Amino acid sequence: MTVRAYAAMAAGRPLEPYTYERPSSLGPFDVELEVECCGICHSDIHLIDNDWKVSTYPLIPGHEVVGTVARMGAEVKHLTIGQRVGLGWQCGSCMACEWCERGEEPCCDAHQATCVGHPGGYAEYVVADSRFVFPIPDTLPSEAAAPLMCGGITVYTPLARFTRPAQRVGVIGIGGLGHLALQFARAMGCEVTAFSTSPSKEAEAKRLGAHEFVVSTDSQAMAKRAGYFDLLISTVSADLDWPQWLKLVRKLGRLQIVGASPGNISVPVSMLIGGQKSIGATIIGNRATIREMLEFAARHGVRAQAEVMPLDRVNDAIARVRANEARYRMVLKVR
Repeated sequence: MTVRAYAAMAAGRPLEPYTYERPSSLGPFDVELEVECCGICHSDIHLIDNDWKVSTYPLIPGHEVVGTVARMGAEVKHLTIGQRVGLGWQCGSCMACEWCERGEEPCCDAHQATCVGHPGGYAEYVVADSRFVFPIPDTLPSEAAAPLMCGGITVYTPLARFTRPAQRVGVIGIGGLGHLALQFARAMGCEVTAFSTSPSKEAEAKRLGAHEFVVSTDSQAMAKRAGYFDLLISTVSADLDWPQWLKLVRKLGRLQIVGASPGNISVPVSMLIGGQKSIGATIIGNRATIREMLEFAARHGVRAQAEVMPLDRVNDAIARVRANEARYRMVLKVR
């Protein structure tokens, strides 16, 4: 049986209809998902363009998958046929190294990405290790849940790790990641400030959970927030004036980077030592945190704001992401 999909045939090329043979058998821990929908992440575009020099072609992108279990390997015990589940960036790891035993599977040197070296989610079916496939709570609509599998866990992880209720959290950038960070931080009981270069996003940012909104190009408004934030999360893919942003972090606070900004980070060491400040980064989240994030989102009404298009309009959807026109995630409807 063949699987219908959309693939990039070369770096930077528009996606084309593509078919490949459905696996005749599965590994003992594998599951095959019948894809319902799949979000478009900036990482998919990096892979399409081979920005990270890891892509091989034809390349079927897609790693924000929601679908139903179609087939299971013999050792899969925690899922059932027909169950609605989600799959994110990571689809496997060695499950035996120091990092896997500590429950930090994204750190595994043998980690496997859903659409690197494997057919991804812009397709009718996708195969993954069942231990990286998670039940979707009934109250989460599929189109709103799909972006949580990468974008949602990317911002949830540092918030869950580094914040407590009533702390002051700033979110830099109100886009695909930032609009989710605002919702999670507000639901965690934090005082939330949104930073954007676009004044027109103020009402939307406050609707999503921000208590305050700051135009980051307004030097006076920025100066008023000096030394204020316990956690400042950068969700943008642009290069920033890092010392300027570090000034906004209070003593013992943290500047956390989750957006793939280009270039290097250069700050005076004295800025870190004097206030005992930290700069760090996180990527997606471990399996336990993904399960927790989905339950938290369902309980607190956190939803990705998504524009939905059918799979055969994948190139139109990608164009909107490239042009920064998506509000705030694009999701492809497969069936």
